[in-house]
Amino acid sequence: MLCLSGLSVALALMLVPGFSEALKEGECEVCVTFLGKFYQSLKDNNVEFKSGEIEKAITKTCKDAKGKENRFCYYIGATSDAATKMVNEVSKPLSYHVPVEKICEKLKKKDGQICELKYDKQLDLTSVDLKKLKVKDLKKILEEWGESCKGCAEKSDFIRKITELMPKYAPAAASARTDL
Repeated sequence: MLCLSGLSVALALMLVPGFSEALKEGECEVCVTFLGKFYQSLKDNNVEFKSGEIEKAITKTCKDAKGKENRFCYYIGATSDAATKMVNEVSKPLSYHVPVEKICEKLKKKDGQICELKYDKQLDLTSVDLKKLKVKDLKKILEEWGESCKGCAEKSDFIRKITELMPKYAPAAASARTDL
């Protein structure tokens, strides 16, 4: 009887979702990509793989992070305005060369928001009709380029600014477009 109840408990634990579940394809996109690039930069710069050194490096990297990567840094506590501090949940496993997917799995269990972060879809500037985009999307293009449109009041002002700056920031797209 005791053996049967132990077996049923083990079976129940196996069926509980998320108990020891690996990441699905495309899940934790920002976490896996950011930590993958970060780990590679540590190797390229010959940083000593000690937890303290890695924490300093990730804090430094997060200062320059933008968009979703900055949000990821905020969630793990690597930004100055973060409310939590989970950087050691990243630095310690990285010091042991744990694969980034496994680190993200562990982070997902601590804070589910980390794996909900997804990169914005990139627009193909060679073929997209700027007139059909929303002003929000036009502003986002300029923001990604590090530009702003002072004095822009109409949608056409944003489109004009983008077409004006396209040869500088997206030369391939600018040369492929015929409507410029």
